[in-house]
Amino acid sequence: MISQEIERVGIPTAVITTLVPTALMVGASRIVPGLSIMNPLGDPGLSPSKERELRRAIVLAAVEAVRDRVLDQKVFDWQ
Repeated sequence: MISQEIERVGIPTAVITTLVPTALMVGASRIVPGLSIMNPLGDPGLSPSKERELRRAIVLAAVEAVRDRVLDQKVFDWQ
């Protein structure tokens, strides 16, 4: 997994995915659950302002994940 190689050189990464079990299986260290397969970072059914809030919450969870020191694997919830 590319994120593991990036982590090996000292750069923290976070994977935003709807396939959390797969990310755990392949060894991703910081995992942020996405919303859906077709729209991991949004929901086109929401109003533009609500979708912006949703996207912001997911991305902020990923930023917090990168800031957190993880020794093994951790799933970061954005809800």
